[in-house]
Amino acid sequence: MPTSSLVMFEEEFKQITAIIDRLLKEANAKLVFLVDKDGQLIASSGETRDVDTTSLASLTAGNIAATGGLAKLIGEKEFSILFHEGEKDNLHISIVGQRVILVVIFDQRSSLGLVRLRVKKASEELNTIIQKLLHRVEAKPSAQENLLAEISDNDIDKLFH
Repeated sequence: MPTSSLVMFEEEFKQITAIIDRLLKEANAKLVFLVDKDGQLIASSGETRDVDTTSLASLTAGNIAATGGLAKLIGEKEFSILFHEGEKDNLHISIVGQRVILVVIFDQRSSLGLVRLRVKKASEELNTIIQKLLHRVEAKPSAQENLLAEISDNDIDKLFH
């Protein structure tokens, strides 16, 4: 599995956002977000106003890493789905394509069964987009290199002076 950060293009970002917006509605969830395994927030949808999504994304990635260690201890590759039940809110966490983490926060307005059903469909769609994105990046590594090559020392000096 690659450990580098995921490069996102506008087209794929819009597709991902549409999928998580739809998942939010279909699962009757409060919040849905997608994060890479490094803890970087990719996209979110729902009631984010009172939530520190940056910390939540980072802690979610840490949770996946910790449970990955537990899985290895008992001879498993990883736990692809995690569920945390709280008094008011619940967290459904799933790994998509061994690359990103999909998190759904829901309350009593929804059910674990409904969330799991909707997450399964959304995960398949997200996996297709993530794979397409990875192939797109691998096919054109020179585009990223050209972008960096265009930046001169003078541009950097102007930025910091």
